[in-house]
Amino acid sequence: MYSNTFYHLSILICILLLVYLYEYVYFCFYLYTYLYKNRQLMRNKRKLLIDQLDQKLGVFKGAEMVPVPQKGWINTIRTTLNMTMDQLGTKLKLTKGAVQKIEEREAIGQITINKLKDVGEVLDLKFVYGFVPKDGTIDNLINSKAEKLARKIVLRTNQNMKLEDQGISDEKINQSIIDLANEIKREMRKSLWD
Repeated sequence: MYSNTFYHLSILICILLLVYLYEYVYFCFYLYTYLYKNRQLMRNKRKLLIDQLDQKLGVFKGAEMVPVPQKGWINTIRTTLNMTMDQLGTKLKLTKGAVQKIEEREAIGQITINKLKDVGEVLDLKFVYGFVPKDGTIDNLINSKAEKLARKIVLRTNQNMKLEDQGISDEKINQSIIDLANEIKREMRKSLWD
């Protein structure tokens, strides 16, 4: 009778362990699925943010072609409007000398954005500023940086492998660079900006 009870107890313990194991596996699967979906959502969100930023910055594309006047925009606009420094100073509640300093600072790139806004406001102009990616879009910038980082990593790794007489072909190197660049871009590693 004692061994029969022990046998039933052993089976019950095994069943309980299987149930706990099943629940643990189910939980791990659920957690993995959740994390994978969350990672995909983050990638999609990042891509959407990049696309939105490219769209916003696209407005400035033509602005990069406009050269800044040698004496700066404030001087150019003021003189084109046939406005004296005294007149602009009156509007800004500043002296003629202060207006001259503003124009000089703008010409050498040492003026604040707030000061440019103030001058624009009194001239009934809207001050606008932005950045234009050198590669055309933020997405192109990211692609370029990812490819550069991937190339650095792959070539350094291949160099180490060559020292051990285990180097790989140029074709495999190029494919490794492409694959790693895509991975870096997908993950948007912070090392992309080092």
